[in-house]
Amino acid sequence: MEKRTRILVLGAGPAGLTAAYEALRDSSVSVTILEISGEVGGISRTVERNGFRFDLGGHRFFTKVSRVKDFWNEILEPEDFMLRPRMSRIFYDGKLFDYPLRPLNALRGLGFLRALRCLGSFFWVKIKRPRNQENFENWVASRFGWYLYRIFFKTYTEKVWGMDASKISSDWASQRIKNLNLIRAILDAFGFKKRGEVITTLIDTFHYPKYGPGMLWERCLQRVVEKGARIHFQVEATAIKKLESGELEVEFSNGHVELFDALISSIPLKSLPELLNCKEESVIEAKSALKFRDFLTVALVVNKEEVFPDNWIYIHSPEVHVGRVQNYGSWSPYMVKEGTTCLGLEYFVNEEDELWSKEDSQVIEIATRELLDLELLGSGSVLEGYVIRVPKAYPVYDDQYKAAVATIAAWLERDWPNVYAVGRNGMHRYNNQDHSMLTAMLAVENIIHSHNHDLWSVNVDSEYHEEVSENSSTQRVQPQLIK
Repeated sequence: MEKRTRILVLGAGPAGLTAAYEALRDSSVSVTILEISGEVGGISRTVERNGFRFDLGGHRFFTKVSRVKDFWNEILEPEDFMLRPRMSRIFYDGKLFDYPLRPLNALRGLGFLRALRCLGSFFWVKIKRPRNQENFENWVASRFGWYLYRIFFKTYTEKVWGMDASKISSDWASQRIKNLNLIRAILDAFGFKKRGEVITTLIDTFHYPKYGPGMLWERCLQRVVEKGARIHFQVEATAIKKLESGELEVEFSNGHVELFDALISSIPLKSLPELLNCKEESVIEAKSALKFRDFLTVALVVNKEEVFPDNWIYIHSPEVHVGRVQNYGSWSPYMVKEGTTCLGLEYFVNEEDELWSKEDSQVIEIATRELLDLELLGSGSVLEGYVIRVPKAYPVYDDQYKAAVATIAAWLERDWPNVYAVGRNGMHRYNNQDHSMLTAMLAVENIIHSHNHDLWSVNVDSEYHEEVSENSSTQRVQPQLIK
C-alpha cells in the first residue's frame, strides 16, 4: 500500500483552508487542521449576531489570479455571488469626498484655492522629491504632493497603525496603493488609462458572497471534511520536533502526539520559532521585533435601511477615534434584516489600550456618540450593538519588520525545509485574501509535486503564477521580500 503524505495545517483561515482543499485533490494525501478558535475564516469570517451578519474589515472578491477565481467558483455556486457596486468615500473636514479621488468632486469639497494648492504641491514635489523613499510618508507625498498627503493619507494611516507615518515602511504604501498617483487617478477619472490595465484600488464593481465571506470558508470546511480531513477546534500545536527520518513529531494542546511529513502554517510568523524550539539568537531577536495591530469592530443596528450608500467610509477626522465605517447592508442586503441596516465602526487598537478592555456597553456608547458627532447618524437611530475583538489582525510594517521577516524566512529555509509559512499572519505580510490563497496553493505544490516555488517572492500583481511554470526547475532561493 502506498504511503500517504501526512500534512498538518495550522489555522483555518483562507490560507489554511485553501491549503487543505488543494492538498486533498490528491488521494494519497491526508490532512489534519488545528484551529485555536471555534470558527473558520480567520479575519475573513462572517460573524452572526441575532440574525445580522458582520464582515470584519470588508472583503471584496476581486482578483487577477485566475486559479484563485476558479477556486471561489468551485466552492460556491454562481447564485451565491452578487455583483456589487463599489462605493467608498473619505470623511474629512465635515465633508465626504469620493475615493478614489475624483477631480470635480475633490474641487467642490476642497474649494478652488485648496485644490490649487494640491496641484501646486504635487508639481513642486516632482521638482524637490523626498530623498528617502523607505517610509510611508515620503513615498506617498512623492506621488500625491505634501498637501494632499496631509489631507487624505496621514491621519487615517496613523489611526490604523498607531504611530507616526514616517515610522511606517513604504512597503505598506506600495502594496496597498501600488501604481497609483495623482495624475493616474485624474486620468482614470476621465476614462484615460492603458488598454487592459486594472488598478485594484480603482475598481468600481466586485463580487461578494450574499451571506458574507464567511459563507465561502464555511462551505470550504464542509468540502475538506467530506474529503477526509480532520479538524480540531480550540486546539493548537504546542511543540514540534524534527526526527532523524525528517518527519515532524507534533504535540497538540489536547495531549495527542502525531507524526507528519509536512507542516503548512498560517499562524503568526513570530510564533513559529518558539514552536520549533529555536535556539538561534538572531531568530529569537527577529521574532521579538515583529508587531501586530489589533482590531475592534462595533456593529450598530440602525432603524432604517438607508443611512448612506457607501460600502464603507474612511474617517480622516482626527477628533474621533473610529477609522472606518462599514455599511453591511450595502455589501449585501442578505446581511441585515428588512427595514434596517447595520454599521460597523472599525477601531485599530492594541490589546493594552483602554478601549480594548472596556465593557462592550461602554464601547457601544462611544461608537454611537462618534457617529452622532460626525453627523452620519441621527439621535435615537441605534437599536442594538455588538462588539467583536480580533487580536493580531494586522502585521505591522515598521522599520524593523523587513529584516526580521527575512531572518526568520532564511532560518526556515535552511533548517525546516518541510515547514511552509503561508498567508497574512503566517508570512507577516499584509496580503489580500487572494494573495494568501496563492501562497497556500504553491506550498501544496511544493509538498506534493516537489515543485520549488519560492513563496516569499509571490506577488499577485506580478502574476507570479504565470511567470513561473509548474514544471520550472528553478530551485527555492534565499527568501527575498517584495520591494
